[in-house]
Amino acid sequence: MVEKKTRDHLVAKSDEEWRKTLSPEQYRVLREHGTERAGTSPLNAEKRKGVFLCAGCGMPLFDSNTKYESGSGWPSFYAPREEAVETTVDKSHLMTRTEVHCANCGGHLGHVFPDGPKPTGERYCMNGAALKFEQK
Repeated sequence: MVEKKTRDHLVAKSDEEWRKTLSPEQYRVLREHGTERAGTSPLNAEKRKGVFLCAGCGMPLFDSNTKYESGSGWPSFYAPREEAVETTVDKSHLMTRTEVHCANCGGHLGHVFPDGPKPTGERYCMNGAALKFEQK
């Protein structure tokens, strides 16, 4: 996993604008780096063909064919779409993890771990509150 530096984002809103457009849970996850409780997102069981979008800005992030059941309690994917996400080092909670952000708006999506399936070996463990699903 190569860390990508966060850059200026195409979608930039004030805190007040984000609060108006997101639910309280989406705001907590996307803007305050929160984590939803495991097993609470309906997207964890989503099996239809489609694309998972950023709930903050609508950027297409993950194709449904990269989603798999990781047993973690969060929607998991083995690869994002090209140029869709960025990563940073997260040293909170007395551990070092790789945090995943939307490349378009900078919203916190979740974390990526090196214990996923082939072909990438990565597990993008995403908060369902940070995503929307669009069926194809």
